[in-house]
Amino acid sequence: MGFFRYLIGKFATAQPREKPMIRKSLILKLFSAASMQRWNDRIRPADFTELDKQAHKMIIAYVLGKFQKREDGLEWTELVEGGLFELLQRIVLTDLKPPVFYRIKEDEEKYQRLNEWVYDQLHSALSCLGEAFCQKFRDYFDHEEESLSRRILGAAHFYATRWEFDILERANPHGYDMGTIKEQLRANQKSYADLPGLKALKNHAPYRHFVDLCGQLRFQARWAHVHRVPRTSVLGHMLFVAMLAYLFSLQIGACPRRCVNNYFTGLFHDLPEVLTRDIISPVKRSVEGLSEMIREIEKEMMEKEVYGLIPGEWRGEIRRYTENEFRNVVTLDGECREVSGDAIGDFYNEDRFEARDGELVQAVDRLAAFIEAYVALRNGSAGWELQEAKWKIKSEYERRTVAGINFGQIYADFD
Repeated sequence: MGFFRYLIGKFATAQPREKPMIRKSLILKLFSAASMQRWNDRIRPADFTELDKQAHKMIIAYVLGKFQKREDGLEWTELVEGGLFELLQRIVLTDLKPPVFYRIKEDEEKYQRLNEWVYDQLHSALSCLGEAFCQKFRDYFDHEEESLSRRILGAAHFYATRWEFDILERANPHGYDMGTIKEQLRANQKSYADLPGLKALKNHAPYRHFVDLCGQLRFQARWAHVHRVPRTSVLGHMLFVAMLAYLFSLQIGACPRRCVNNYFTGLFHDLPEVLTRDIISPVKRSVEGLSEMIREIEKEMMEKEVYGLIPGEWRGEIRRYTENEFRNVVTLDGECREVSGDAIGDFYNEDRFEARDGELVQAVDRLAAFIEAYVALRNGSAGWELQEAKWKIKSEYERRTVAGINFGQIYADFD
């Protein structure tokens, strides 16, 4: 009898322990950036939210990063995580206006104490990602040594802010301190003028047009026919999907390149909607073959209007992020091939295979839609479309595990 107990004990300890899932608190914390209004002391021709600004910032950071030479040694994981950390800090410090924040930052001791407080507010939500990730978050603000990824994020931050300001200036041409803000933004941008990407944006109009085109997705509302609070844009949704896809990728032990590919697939997966608008699923499913036809139209329009705005060597990568974005793919012998989700984890979880978990990105895309409906209902929106979407998405995933992530457990956390 003791021998059997021994065997059972050995078998039990040999089973892999399920990692703590990403908590509801962290998901909702990230989504709260959709409710954070920017420039809310100015006349605004449209809403500017923190989630949208950060999404535009990360697209600009991608563009700036792509112009760096291989020998520059840009670490894309540092860029992605730096953007995530800076957003989390901003979410906690939402009530601090930028001039006040930068004054505090000049005082090293006060700034350190402020960041300790920020970390304390986020520790519970971040702990599911492991102590190493939590420490990385703390170190990012405790040791702000200048690196290439930080400089790119800084340049992208000011470029995205200046993009907003140029719109606001038209509505506030003689507003108080608008001239001062303009000069500060110009001076800040000038400090990054040596970056090849900024030089390219300055000297080549098509590259600027690509950034502007992506920025237009700030003004394209999701669920446009449904009253929701908060209203979310296609651009903000893209970043929300990207961040969750990256965090889930870390949880399953994905290699760095796989994590980055999942992130940028999330960040660009709805880019074609800048040309076709956000067509809701019921419309796509209303006529047999309509969904496939829309995809073909999107593909044609991307070829005609978008790919010509970016350097030729990027186009294959952007195609991968925007076409068939929900398929699991790897690169073998220079060719992109579709594989099963299990195969990626078992055989292709190395940077050289350029793996992308399309099924995971799709599951996260659906989770993001669920969160949009869930939060709107919680905030008092009463549309039947929201109730139906929430129920359908939960029913679709409540018994599914995708790429090693138990989505049923995640949805159960929202019951």
